[in-house]
Amino acid sequence: MRKRILVVDDDSLNLARTQMILGEDYAVLLAESGMDALDKLRSEKVDMVLLDIDMPKMNGIETFERMKEFAADTPVIFLTASGLEDDVVSAIKLGAVNYLKKPFRPQELRRRVAQEFEK
Repeated sequence: MRKRILVVDDDSLNLARTQMILGEDYAVLLAESGMDALDKLRSEKVDMVLLDIDMPKMNGIETFERMKEFAADTPVIFLTASGLEDDVVSAIKLGAVNYLKKPFRPQELRRRVAQEFEK
């Protein structure tokens, strides 16, 4: 069975691009908000989350903190357009397995995801 990846981003173009990059090798689920992501995580089996940091209402850091209540073992790779080192440091301190700065190269995203699944 293919690994399932939940991609969370408030930008529909980023969701579509990420789905195109990963869809050949993985089952890709999409969420346009932190709340949508939490609902999907409660109802579906997910092997990894790709989580945007900068989203309205509930940002990626807050989403990640709330996720830990019921999906603590699910690895998270943060995707960030922000160059703010504080965001990345916060994400790693919370337990994110990796991060990737947007815009990312398709092969870099595939490499990081595959690398995490190999662990």
